[in-house]
Amino acid sequence: MWPAVHTPSATAVRPDDRGRLLSGTHHDPHGVLGAHPAPDGEGVVVTALRPYAKSVAVLAEGTRTELHDDGDGFFSVRLPLSEVPSYRLGVTYDETRLEVHDPFSFLPALGDLDLHLLWEGRHEELWKALGARAMTHQGVTGTRFTVWAPNARGVRVVGDFNYWDGAGFPMRSLGSTGVWELFVPEVGEGALYKYEITKPDGARMMRADPLARRTEIPPANASVVDASHHVWDDAEWLARRADLPVHEAPLSVYEIHLASWRPGLTYRQLAEQLPAYVRDLGFTHVELMPVAEHPFGGSWGYQVTGFYAPTSRMGTPDDFKYLVDALHRAGIGVLMDWVPAHFPRDDWALAEFDGRPLYEHGDPDRAAHPDWGTLTFDFGRREVRNFLVANASYWCEEFHIDGLRVDAVASMLYLDYSREGGQWTPNVHGGNEDLDAVAFLQEMNATVYRRSPGVVTVAEESTAWDGVTRPTDHVGPNGFGGLGFGLKWNMGWMHDSLDYVAHEPVHRKYHHNEMTFSMVYAYSENYVLPISHDEVVHGKGALVSKMPGDWWQQRANARAYLGFMWAHPGKQLLFMGQEFAQGAEWSEVHGPDWWLLDPAYSAEPDHRGVRDLVRDLNQVYRGEPALWERDTDPGGFAWVVGDAAEDNVFAFLRYGKDGAPLLAVSNFSPVVRQDFRLGVPEEVPAWREVLNTDATRYGGSGVVTADAVKPEPAGAHGRPSSVRLTLPPLATVWLRPA
Repeated sequence: MWPAVHTPSATAVRPDDRGRLLSGTHHDPHGVLGAHPAPDGEGVVVTALRPYAKSVAVLAEGTRTELHDDGDGFFSVRLPLSEVPSYRLGVTYDETRLEVHDPFSFLPALGDLDLHLLWEGRHEELWKALGARAMTHQGVTGTRFTVWAPNARGVRVVGDFNYWDGAGFPMRSLGSTGVWELFVPEVGEGALYKYEITKPDGARMMRADPLARRTEIPPANASVVDASHHVWDDAEWLARRADLPVHEAPLSVYEIHLASWRPGLTYRQLAEQLPAYVRDLGFTHVELMPVAEHPFGGSWGYQVTGFYAPTSRMGTPDDFKYLVDALHRAGIGVLMDWVPAHFPRDDWALAEFDGRPLYEHGDPDRAAHPDWGTLTFDFGRREVRNFLVANASYWCEEFHIDGLRVDAVASMLYLDYSREGGQWTPNVHGGNEDLDAVAFLQEMNATVYRRSPGVVTVAEESTAWDGVTRPTDHVGPNGFGGLGFGLKWNMGWMHDSLDYVAHEPVHRKYHHNEMTFSMVYAYSENYVLPISHDEVVHGKGALVSKMPGDWWQQRANARAYLGFMWAHPGKQLLFMGQEFAQGAEWSEVHGPDWWLLDPAYSAEPDHRGVRDLVRDLNQVYRGEPALWERDTDPGGFAWVVGDAAEDNVFAFLRYGKDGAPLLAVSNFSPVVRQDFRLGVPEEVPAWREVLNTDATRYGGSGVVTADAVKPEPAGAHGRPSSVRLTLPPLATVWLRPA
C-alpha cells in the first residue's frame, strides 16, 4: 500500500485549455496534462483528465497523493517536489482500481528524422513512422499511435482499452507535419482502436487508421494493434530471385482469388494446399487478386480501405506471411494486385479523412472516379504520394512479395479518362496526361526496384501509352521518361486472339490478322499475355465457353489456344478454373468447380485432360529457353507462315540465346491437314514433336507424329529446306530438333 499524503489544492486547468480538451480541439495536451513544474516555481503540478473516474491519485516518491476533483473529469494536485518525478496514476472507477502510467508523461515517440522525412514526403518506410506500433518507450511497454491529419482541429485515440471514449486520450500535434502522436502505456497487440477526429467545422467523427497493419474482420472496421512474430524461411528463394531479369526468365502465372480458390480456407490452410497444387501444374508464379483489406467482398478487393493490412477474412498478417513463405519454399513466386488508382467513399476510411479532401484530389471533378463511384488519389500531394510509394515497398519488404501488378494504370495516366469534353481540364502543356500520376508511377517503380532486388512491377495498362516498360530515365517520343514497369499486360493480344477463336472455323479466315497483328508491336513493351479474371465474368463466359462448336470442339479449341498462347512471345497468365476448362463463369461466392475433376463425374479426360495439358505446357515451357529467353528480342521470333488464312494455320519459330529453335504450329480448323509443308532452318537434321494438344491423354483425337520428321531439300516460305507435317484438327503442335 502507498501511504496517503494530503496537500493543498492545485490551480485548476485554465478555462481555454479546459474547453479545448473537452471539445477535442487541443493541439498540445501534453503541455497541460501530466506533470510539470508549477508556474510559480513552487513544486510540481500533476493534472489528469480521466472522465468517469471517482478519484485519481499520483503514485510517486513512495507515496500516494490524491488529486483534487476539479470537475468535468479533471483532477490536479501540487506536489512539494523540486523536479518532475517518475510516477504512475491510481485511477478508481465505480468497481475498478487501476495503476497505470500516465500517457502525458512521455516525450514524443517519433524522432526528428522521421518528422523531416514525413514533411518532405520521402519516408520510404512510412509504416514504421505512422500507424499503431507496439513498442517500449522510456522503459515502458505500450503502443505509439501516430496519424497524419493536417486539417484536424484535434485528434483523440479511442479503442477497447478506453471503452471507445477518447476524452482522456487526446493526441499532440507535431508541428507543421500534420502528424498527431500519443504513446499509450499498457496497450499492446490485439487492441482495437480508431481515431476520433475533430473536423475544421468542429464536428467529430471516427476514422480507421490509414496505416493500420491489421483490421477487424469485415463488416467490422476497427483497426487492430499488430506486431509480427513470423520467422521467415525463404532466404534461399530471396537470394536467387534476382539471378535473371524477369523478361529473360520463364514466367507463367496462375491468377487466384484467395478467398474463393477453396472457399472457407484460412491463409494457413491455403498454405497446406495451394503450393502443392501450383507446383504440380508447373506455374512459376501465383498472382493474388487484391489482398489488402476491403469492406465489400464483391469488389474482389479492388476497393481498398486498408492499404497496409492483409484482409483479416482469412487470418492475421503473420498468417498471410506463412502462406507466402510456403509458396516460396515450394519454388513459387508471389505477385499481388495493387490498387493505387482509387479508393472507396466509406465514411470511416480515407474519404475526407480529416474533414477535408486529404488523400483525394481537392477538385471534386478530379477526385470522383467516373466509372466506379470511388475517389482518386491526389498524386500531386507529396504526403499522398509518399503513402502510396511506401505502400508498394511495404508489401515487398514486410511480406516478401515478388511483384506488384498495378491495377487500372490507364485511369491514372489520363485526365480525360472516361470523361467527356468539359469534364476535365488540360495540364499545363495543354495535354490530357496527368503529370502528377506519371511522376508518381515513375517514383514508385524506381523506389521498389532500388529497395527490393528481383521484384517486378506489372502494369495493367490498356492504351498505347509509350514507354510503360521503358526505364524512367529514357525519354520517348511522347516527351516523357519511361514509367519504369518491368512488364505490361498485353490487352490488345488478349482481345484480338479471343475474338478470333470465338468465330466458327469457317469464318476465321476473315479474322486471320487478329492473330498475327500482335507481332507488329510485340517488342514495343515487355508483355504478359493475360487470360485473367476479367475475361471470365460478367457474361463473357469462361475460356472454354467462348469457343464455338460442340463440347469436343470447344475443348479442342481451348487446348489449341493455350498451346498458341504459351508459344507466343510474352509471359503467360491464366485465371484459376481455366486450367481445367471450367465451363461456368467464375463467382467469388463459390469459386472453381473442382468437382469437374472427379473421375466419378466423368471417366473421360474432359477436364482432367485440359489440366494435364496445362501441366505439360508449363513443364516443356520451363525446359525450353527458346520460349522465354528472348521474349523482348525480335531476333527470338520468326514467322514460318503467317498468311495461311484459308487454312487457319499459324507457324512460327522461337529461338533461344544459343540459337536453338522451337517450331510452333497451330491449326484452328476442325480438319486434319496432311502433308502440310513448312519451311524450316536447314541446319536442323530432324524435328520431333515435344507437345501436341490433340494427344488422347488431353482428350484429343490422337493425331500425333511419333517419329522424327526429317527436312526435305524442297524450299518453302523463303527457306531452302522444308518439312511435311500432318496437322491435327483444332490443335497446336510444338517441335524441336530431334
